[in-house]
Amino acid sequence: MPNMSLKKNEMPSQDPNVRNKNFKEVALGYTKEQAMDEAARCLNCKNKPCVTGCPVQIDIPTFVQHVAAGDFEAAYEVIAKSSALPAVCGRVCPQESQCEGKCVRGIKGEPVAIGRLERFVADYHNENCTEKPVKPESNGHKVAIIGSGPSGLTCAGDLAKKGYDVTIFEALHLAGGVLVYGIPEFRLPKAIVQKEIDGLKDLGVKVETNMVIGKVLSIDELIEEYGFEAVFIGSGAGLPRFMNIPGENLKGVYSANEFLTRVNLMKAYKDDSATPIMKAKKVAVVGGGNVAMDAARSAKRLGAEEVYIVYRRS
Repeated sequence: MPNMSLKKNEMPSQDPNVRNKNFKEVALGYTKEQAMDEAARCLNCKNKPCVTGCPVQIDIPTFVQHVAAGDFEAAYEVIAKSSALPAVCGRVCPQESQCEGKCVRGIKGEPVAIGRLERFVADYHNENCTEKPVKPESNGHKVAIIGSGPSGLTCAGDLAKKGYDVTIFEALHLAGGVLVYGIPEFRLPKAIVQKEIDGLKDLGVKVETNMVIGKVLSIDELIEEYGFEAVFIGSGAGLPRFMNIPGENLKGVYSANEFLTRVNLMKAYKDDSATPIMKAKKVAVVGGGNVAMDAARSAKRLGAEEVYIVYRRS
């Protein structure tokens, strides 16, 4: 029987007064029963409008129908054909403006919780499947990828599946890019990111960390000396923008990039952190986007009694 409820199944989550004191993941994920019930809300539209909103064109109705039938591994196989990072995308993709934004159920109610279902399927697979993916036969071509953020990892996964010899060069000491240095643990656990990277390594992808391309090696050297036939540059947009106002160089003033990198990558919230961060009772965050919200929520969890978001728009 289809589920014609106008509302999504609620996502189980930590209580606000508990989660604002820890860095554990806020959303706890659907149970099997919740996932199947939510999947039953899908109308399996003939023209698949949700797919047109998906940047990687996942066959969303098919994977959702597998979830409704309780065949979670079949659902994962559908997602994996198009996405290299399903457990990540199920958590941090902006589904509300992409696939869910196109969902027919959203016209007279809430759209199907496609992101939550993708997360459930990916987590189910990671917890229950012990088989490693089959490494494709080599096609004899080498590709270098600069940067191990979402675009670099996705490119690596797509090329590896086609048989390319892929090496990722990452400037930091840990692969993952913004997934590890920018997005907080409470939104995206780093063990989830590492699991996805390990899956790419099983496909044959090699990862070289502490490699600042342009400093350690040049692109010309990658091609002429190391035999790479193509180079994909996914170096990200990690430089902060400053306001150029008096006082922004004072102690206790951070760019969001530095603040979040210290908290997420360097684990500054831990008592034994090698790179602790100043903890204040009153914090102001200038900006109102996703990064600002992550910074504000992190400041609260670091012990701030008052956190203000200072924003130029209404």
